[in-house]
Amino acid sequence: MKLILRLLGVVLVACGVFALAGVLATWAPDRSVQDLSVRWATAPSQFLAVNGMQVHVRDEGPRDDPMPIVLLHGTSASLHTWDGWVQSLHGQRRVIRFDLPGFGLTGPDPQGDYSIAAYVRFVGATLDALGVRTCVLAGNSLGGQIAWETALALPQRVGKLILVDAAGYPMRPESVPLGFRVARMPGLRLLMEHVLPRGIVESSVRNVYGDPAKVTPALVDRYYDLALRAGNRQALAQRLAFNLSGDAQQITVLKLPTLILWGAKDRLIPLENGRRFASDIAGSQLVVFDGLGHVPHEEDPQQSVAAVKAFLALH
Repeated sequence: MKLILRLLGVVLVACGVFALAGVLATWAPDRSVQDLSVRWATAPSQFLAVNGMQVHVRDEGPRDDPMPIVLLHGTSASLHTWDGWVQSLHGQRRVIRFDLPGFGLTGPDPQGDYSIAAYVRFVGATLDALGVRTCVLAGNSLGGQIAWETALALPQRVGKLILVDAAGYPMRPESVPLGFRVARMPGLRLLMEHVLPRGIVESSVRNVYGDPAKVTPALVDRYYDLALRAGNRQALAQRLAFNLSGDAQQITVLKLPTLILWGAKDRLIPLENGRRFASDIAGSQLVVFDGLGHVPHEEDPQQSVAAVKAFLALH
């Protein structure tokens, strides 16, 4: 009996040592905006005061564009997700993108309000600060829902709409990124505010790609680094606690030129939602990318931006 107890004690000590080693190996304290900006806020980045936040913005292309293109990223992403589109568009059009509250270098909302209504107010205030009266508004996932809700709330500000695997209808995901699942678990969520295994980030990014082999170490670096921005991990948990289900009936009210882009391999917001947008928005155009996932603009910017250029009659 004593031998068994000793063995159990050894096992428990060993488990404790391994657990402590795991925590130490993945210890990841918050990082400051100043530290992260060295790599992730290079020119033409700027920081703009909006609603009590210093918003990370990139504003490129001709300033005389009467209807700039404004790009809104999704949950846990950043303005960098649009790099490929901007490279193709900014020679002809003014292209504006910014990190939404709770993400990227903008960081948490001071009020902790991650409702769609708060995001719509934020977009309007940011457009005001940039002097933009009317824009082509494009958004992916969460950003897509913010885009169409902004078009409903501020119709005079949105001339055309581009929805990229957009949220808004009830979702029946085939698979949810690991990072989102962890952020919804109270115990693990608190632990993840201090530790962050890189594998969780890599798994989450691979999950939203149609071809996970396209996920490079440099791409994972970006998502990992920006997740560590002070306050972002807490903000993600708060954002996911908000019910973002839109009023699907309101989508039928939209009467503006609309392009809908969707990755056929999107396992988070399946293609059936894209088809529903196309059915509910009169005169809209749906383009489906067979090999791409939830972030087609990032996974294959050349193929996806070609549809945008056709929609906007750009060469």
